[in-house]
Order: sequence, then structure tokens, then C-alpha cells
Amino acid sequence: MGAQKKKKWSTKGSVRDKVSLAIALTPDMLAKLEADVPKYKLITTSVISDRLKVNGSLARACIKHLVEKKVIVAVSTHNMQGIYTTVIKEEPAAPAEEVAAKEEK
Repeated sequence: MGAQKKKKWSTKGSVRDKVSLAIALTPDMLAKLEADVPKYKLITTSVISDRLKVNGSLARACIKHLVEKKVIVAVSTHNMQGIYTTVIKEEPAAPAEEVAAKEEK
């Protein structure tokens, strides 16, 4: 019984490449932020960071910017994670006369 090599713990799996994230907003990125993000159903720091390739602190600043513009609204806020969604614009109620005219037809 000779000395055997110690078995390696894991040799499977691939190494994930490190993504370079932006640390400042450019005018193009700001336009993309204001156009695309309000269309997302779920808006979090992680979602913005992943889709726009920005770091987390910049993603939080972007969320604050959109909340101030009243484009998105908070669903739940926590000290670690904030969950936001798109502001739903309600249709103005039709006057009663127009509704009655449609029912008569």
C-alpha cells in the first residue's frame, strides 16, 4: 500500500469571465435607461446592473432618477433590495353621456 495522490475536490465546471461594468452614465446609456427600463415588469438593482452592464451603485442611482421622474414606483423597499415596477397609467373615465350613447346603439 503505497502513498496515493490526494483526489482533487472538483475539476468540473467552467470559470466565468469577469464582466467589465460601467461606472458612469453616458448620454447614450441615459437615453437607453429612460426608454427601456420603464418597460420592464420587475425593476431591481440587479436587473438594471445586468441588462445595462453598470455597477450596483450606478444602478441604484438610476433607480432614484427614474423614481424622481415618476416613471417607476416602489413595490417593496428593504435595506438590501428594492423592488420597483412601471407606473400604470389609468385611462380617464368616459363621460356618462358617451357610455349611454354607446349602449343605445
